[in-house]
Amino acid sequence: MSPQRVFALPRQQSLLLPAVLNPFVQDAKLTRREKIKCFLLGIVLVPLRSIFMILVLMVTWPVAALITFKRPLKGDVKPMTGWRRFLCRTAMVFLGRMYFFGMGFRVVVKGKQASSAEAPILAVAPHSTFFDAIVCVVAGLPSTVSRSETLATPIFGRFLRCLQPVLVSRKDPDSRKNTILEISNRAKSGGRWPQVLIFPEGTCTNRSCLITFKQGAFVPGVPVQPVLLRYPNKLDTVTWTWQGLKAAKLLLLTMCQLYTTVEIEFLPPHVPTEEEKKNANKFAQSVRSVMAESLRIPVTDHTFEDCRLMISAGELTLPMEAGLVEFTKISRKLDLKWDNVKKELEHFAAIACSCKGGRIRIEEFASFLKLPISPVLQELFALFDRDGDGTIDFREYVIGVTVLCRPANTEEVIQTAFKLFDIDEDNNITPEEFAGLLRSALGVCDLEVSKLFNEIDADGSGHITYDEFRSFALTHPEYAKLFTTYVELQRYQGLQGEEADSFSNCYTYSPGENEEDSNSDKKDD
Repeated sequence: MSPQRVFALPRQQSLLLPAVLNPFVQDAKLTRREKIKCFLLGIVLVPLRSIFMILVLMVTWPVAALITFKRPLKGDVKPMTGWRRFLCRTAMVFLGRMYFFGMGFRVVVKGKQASSAEAPILAVAPHSTFFDAIVCVVAGLPSTVSRSETLATPIFGRFLRCLQPVLVSRKDPDSRKNTILEISNRAKSGGRWPQVLIFPEGTCTNRSCLITFKQGAFVPGVPVQPVLLRYPNKLDTVTWTWQGLKAAKLLLLTMCQLYTTVEIEFLPPHVPTEEEKKNANKFAQSVRSVMAESLRIPVTDHTFEDCRLMISAGELTLPMEAGLVEFTKISRKLDLKWDNVKKELEHFAAIACSCKGGRIRIEEFASFLKLPISPVLQELFALFDRDGDGTIDFREYVIGVTVLCRPANTEEVIQTAFKLFDIDEDNNITPEEFAGLLRSALGVCDLEVSKLFNEIDADGSGHITYDEFRSFALTHPEYAKLFTTYVELQRYQGLQGEEADSFSNCYTYSPGENEEDSNSDKKDD
């Protein structure tokens, strides 16, 4: 029995596909019956609820103005005390409840909210809609994290100031550091400041999983109380994701319902261990695991950066979900930067834009490399195609280029590949030398050889210098791996003919072996 080649590609558990492929999409489609029901109820409910909500706002605004009278617009140095704090906890909370009641919300509270001394920080998830603000009202108006520009918003800016928010400024390069410092100072104030309520996911999802928690709530190393949000309604009119209904339509549909149920559950505070106090990421993961277990949903490593990649994919005429790669995890594992991944997405789009579903098949792969489909190209394609479905998605492409091609594209490999072509060793590759190897190694026809030769021959001199060859290889790393794969196959075939038995003993694996144990896996979890 012939030995089976081992692909030099890590198959780590940490780089496998997430349990939920796209937590940022909500495809809400109403049936004909649901549309008729919403229309009939909306005729009556929307006008009545709108009038009621306006009346509540008319009362709330002067109360908020009184509470914040002569308070600085930004950067509260001291927490509210006395009558201001009393009005916040009574009048503003009552008016907030009335406002959401006017929209038709029925609130169910489970568990017991801890005091500020017991848990200075409330971590709320999953975050799926702008209606999640209701948890602030139920929790007694704790402080939140908000953009400083929001305070200048008419009417609602005044309400927000009552929360004494921790402010984030896009214009301040030190804003993130200052925000975490402010959260830490408030959390360790011994109850002088209200609790800080944070949505650690940082963006809205469809509640199918819990994405990566940002570390801001966990850096102070103080007890955190997990708070769960559920919307157990037959018709989902609240979920506000990157792909789905717009805010105005969601608001209208929600007001057309007889009532909308929201469940808020306070779990016991999570007191960090000494290790978690020193490692905010570990602390965040522990809290997320507890919340996911209670919700009975999986966790994934998607982050806000994946949303940015989704938008970029859409701009490149790819399906938006093509950009979902669990950016934070992959960038951490493979030492990638945002700009590099964004550039790879553009590179991927150049190949995949004509493909249905935005996935590269071997035909497009061969066309991009200007090569015919050959055994060598098929093996290179198989190295990229991690799940073996015959296509390469953007996630597989990023991993393949980073793990396979970039490391292979060293100076030594480029020099070896150049020598393969430079038969007469005059440090120049002529069209004949270039065509000879490509015909024998990859079966490339003369027309395709000419196109590829002219692309590498930047100055049009009629021959390829080492500098030209190196420059092309650095910007097209797939070629370096293509030729190393060719050399490996030649070596493999030679060994197979000469020492099949010993080779089989050393380099084969049984179907039951775990591919995670590949000795090429240099990036352990």
